[in-house]
Amino acid sequence: MARPPPDRPVTINDIAARTGVAASTVSRALRNPPRGSAATRARIQAVARELNYVPNTQARALTSGRTGTIAVCVSDITNPFYFGILRGTQQQLKAAGYAQLLIDTEDSGEHEIEMLHRMRRSLDGAILAASRLPDRELVRLASEVPLVTINRTVQAIPNVVIDSPAGIGQAAEHLISLGHRDVVYVSGPASSWSNAARWQAMRTAAARHRLTWRRVGPFPPGQRSGTAAADAVVNTSATACVVFNDLLAIGMLTRLRERGIRVPADISIVGCDDIFGAEFCNPPLTTITAPIEQTGRVAVSMLLAVLDERSSPAIRRAAVLPTHLTVRESTGPARTDDHVR
Repeated sequence: MARPPPDRPVTINDIAARTGVAASTVSRALRNPPRGSAATRARIQAVARELNYVPNTQARALTSGRTGTIAVCVSDITNPFYFGILRGTQQQLKAAGYAQLLIDTEDSGEHEIEMLHRMRRSLDGAILAASRLPDRELVRLASEVPLVTINRTVQAIPNVVIDSPAGIGQAAEHLISLGHRDVVYVSGPASSWSNAARWQAMRTAAARHRLTWRRVGPFPPGQRSGTAAADAVVNTSATACVVFNDLLAIGMLTRLRERGIRVPADISIVGCDDIFGAEFCNPPLTTITAPIEQTGRVAVSMLLAVLDERSSPAIRRAAVLPTHLTVRESTGPARTDDHVR
């Protein structure tokens, strides 16, 4: 079927004609991805992209009271972990005809809530990735703005959680199998919900094997913090460590190399998230691989379901996405000498 004339914008009816479905089906597929057949939805979204369909957000706002804009809050825009989250949210929001507003909260709960209050009238809802807000503040905010949280669980707020604790358990088993009995957890921010969950997973694995493991930190979750984190781990004489995230672990690799400490011959290191670059550092980093981009897509689908009153009785309130350990060259058998001082 031919494209619409170039002198007018593409409409839902054009997409319906091209795909052979009703206009109402096209509308639902673009506005609320979780509804309907996945195959039909994918075909409709593909045709919409092919025809460069641009939703009439002004008309939508006038008729529905919506702005067509969703905020996505991340704690540190420089962290590659959030690149995947933002790619997933952008793709899903674009397909549904929404614009994405990025807010860098600078790892501050105060800045996070200040920006959301300031932008409230411009938003239909918000996705909060790794929010630093206390539970009580999140509940209060959810009464004002429709929310979905990523890597944070608070009662009555829909959430998507990457199951990094399960990956931490796999990492612990991996290190134990290599003969490590003295393992340290390198802690991220004290205010991080996922940091607490990962430490608890470490403790659970240690208890299962009747071991006592320690932690050092907390440290800011950036590469620059790797120097202090590496020095702290060396002072423990541990043979291995599991690190809050890959950025911190990569910074540690740099510091250990400067000090002449061999990885993994002297110390094994496991990161978390499998960000871009984890397999290219020296040595390539053993880490917990997470479905980061999918996390963003699922969060958008949840939020759009919240905004669609027709589907609200059946909206999905929680999703847990699996992780797995990716073994590379930064882990090896436990050392048997006293090389590290």
